[in-house]
Amino acid sequence: MKLTLPSSIIVAMALYGTRATAFSTIARHQFGRNVVSTAAKSAAASFLSAGALLNPTPVSAARSFTTGFSALRMADVDSEAPFKTWTFDKSCDSMECNEVGSISISISYDASAVESDLIVLGIQGPEKEKEGDEKKDDDEDVPEPMLLGKAKELDEQFGGALTDLLSQNYKEFKHGAKASSTTPTLTIVANGGKAKKVILLGLGNEGEDVDDDFMAKLGSTLASQCDATKNIKTCSLVLPSSLSIDDMPVADMSTGFYSALYSDNRYRTGDKIKKMAETLESVSVVVEGELSDSAATATAIESGKAIAKGVFMSKDIVNAPHNVLNSESLANVARKIAEESGGTITCTILGKEECEKRGMGAYLGVARGSETQPQFIHLTYTPKSGNVSKKVGIVGKGLLFDTGGYNIKTAGMELMKFDCGGSAAVLGAAKAVGELAPEGVEAHFIVAACENMINDRAIVPSDVLTASNGVTIEIINTDAEGRLTLADALVYADKEVGCESIIELSTLTGACMVSLGTKVCGVWTSDDDLASDLSNVSKKTGEKSWRMPLEKEYNDQLKSKIADITNCGTRYGGAITAALFLENFVDKKKPFAHIDIAGPVWDDKVGATGFGAKMVTEWVSMQGKSE
Repeated sequence: MKLTLPSSIIVAMALYGTRATAFSTIARHQFGRNVVSTAAKSAAASFLSAGALLNPTPVSAARSFTTGFSALRMADVDSEAPFKTWTFDKSCDSMECNEVGSISISISYDASAVESDLIVLGIQGPEKEKEGDEKKDDDEDVPEPMLLGKAKELDEQFGGALTDLLSQNYKEFKHGAKASSTTPTLTIVANGGKAKKVILLGLGNEGEDVDDDFMAKLGSTLASQCDATKNIKTCSLVLPSSLSIDDMPVADMSTGFYSALYSDNRYRTGDKIKKMAETLESVSVVVEGELSDSAATATAIESGKAIAKGVFMSKDIVNAPHNVLNSESLANVARKIAEESGGTITCTILGKEECEKRGMGAYLGVARGSETQPQFIHLTYTPKSGNVSKKVGIVGKGLLFDTGGYNIKTAGMELMKFDCGGSAAVLGAAKAVGELAPEGVEAHFIVAACENMINDRAIVPSDVLTASNGVTIEIINTDAEGRLTLADALVYADKEVGCESIIELSTLTGACMVSLGTKVCGVWTSDDDLASDLSNVSKKTGEKSWRMPLEKEYNDQLKSKIADITNCGTRYGGAITAALFLENFVDKKKPFAHIDIAGPVWDDKVGATGFGAKMVTEWVSMQGKSE
């Protein structure tokens, strides 16, 4: 018997019983009840009437109506989506990127007219007491501050307000002796004019050697103050003559400033959107004294901004959720980097067939579990002159999401979008290098992109994979998958591209995080010269690193009963055995370093840190200069 219902009841069922996206659960049910209540009063009469029986509406029509209604509402919601993502049947093919702001930075040595909404005065503390001098107790009377130059002039103009500010904040500020410290904002209205906001910024003790990352911290502190001080269009940073900016890396200040203004609003809406220093238009760095080369200083500011663009790119990649960023959308990010490089970078993407021809069984084994096709990304940077004295390779781990595979993770999986941190650093550096255009070096940026997921095609423990150099690998744990993708990427950089030295960055092991925490990356290399270079780069960029041991005896943990090696060792020394595993895929005579950035790539308070982009950019730039 075919069941039939009046149309009014069918409409009620459609609204009450389906998951129409136009309604919340509570609202949908209440609406349905109201319709049913009204319709029920006429239901009996409708069933008894000859018209209803002669013109029945089958339940199949209700299903059709419900499906159509839901599809209509879903279409409406999709058209209003705040960002591009997948549909039910199609993966996302692009990722939106945040842009570095249009705020300009200029440098001037004319301190006579500082007219800005916000004035940041750099203050140096007095020279440190020499050995043998009697040290003063912090509890003694506050020493009289000595203001010089523009600071003294403004203090007199403001009736001694700056002197008072120094005295009131001596404990925290020490008259500027604490580098990067700041005083509270002082708002002053002088001679009935426009209100000025003044902040004092500590530059450390006069005559004291500054840290390598001094200028980067100066830039980031300046950006933070510009953001915290609302409704300003212009800012002036006044630096005293005792601080010679000619001897300082101005590019680092620029990088620090722009990088600190990163805010990821791609997935926010309405009042959740947070814009940094929203009204700020320009910053003027006023140097009391003369600049030996103002043109070079201006170039350095632009170079710093270019590096900040790379940091932005790195943060964007790590922050992006997996429903936006997969192997295909990452490949399109790489294509965009090449398109925007002005011709210095070319992009090659190897698909499944090209990878199979090269015998990349380790990489493809992991990629079998992915929703999207494998995308082997290769960006090549060539200097504009065409003169190359060094060919280097930079490989980044590109796991866009890591579930652990069949050895599924039991905790922390919500953070596993950051397992692409190595590729983020590498592609971010590629963007920066393309703009900086260093001479003398050819750089190859390589990422084997995929996901580590679970399906009927994914690898399982006990599988044996063959890497592109013929090494066979027994799978002991599917959650040690990143090194499998890196294996074929390293062989490619070594054998096919012919890189003379190779560095590799990856969020490879939790063991490294246990050893070094979340602020320091681990470096494993057998080459002392490469280790020294990376240590110097780390100090210059402020991205902290520590050289770790390569204990060859631990290779015993990688012995397999049926294959050449296993993909992981025991729980002890896991970060070391991971590095030892990777050494199987690079020529033993070739300088190679594995850099584990699992700790510093993510900050629980802010998200992606962009760690590694500056390090790689600086290392690549050094290679051309060293020849």
